[in-house]
Amino acid sequence: MPRILVVDDELLIRDLLYDFFTSRNYDIILAESASKALEIMGVEEVDLVLTDLKMPDMDGLEMLRRANTRENGPPVIIMTGFPSLESAIEALRLRVADYIVKPFNINRLFECIEAVLEEKAPVS
Repeated sequence: MPRILVVDDELLIRDLLYDFFTSRNYDIILAESASKALEIMGVEEVDLVLTDLKMPDMDGLEMLRRANTRENGPPVIIMTGFPSLESAIEALRLRVADYIVKPFNINRLFECIEAVLEEKAPVS
C-alpha cells in the first residue's frame, strides 16, 4: 500500500485528500505544516509527498530544499492556489514531480500520483 505524506495548512484540504486516498487503499500521513512534515520525513518512510506551496511557517519549496539534503528522498508534488512562473521554475529546478494548481480536479491529481508512483516503482 503506497504511503503518502500530505502537507497542507488547510484542514479542509487535508481531510478531503485523506478521505479520497484512504478509500483507494493508500496509507496517508497528514501534516499541518512544513516543519511538521520534515519531522515526519525524519522518522517515517513515505513513497510520495503531496504538499501545499504557501504555508505560514515555511513554504513547500523551502521544505523541499531542506528535504533534498536527505539521500533518496521521495518524489514531491506541489499544490498551489498561488501559481507563479517563479515558483514553477524553482519547483522544476528542485525536481518536483508535478506542480498542480488549486482548485484541482481530484481525479487528475489521483492519475498524477499513480503515474509518479509507477515511475518510482522498481523494475522487476
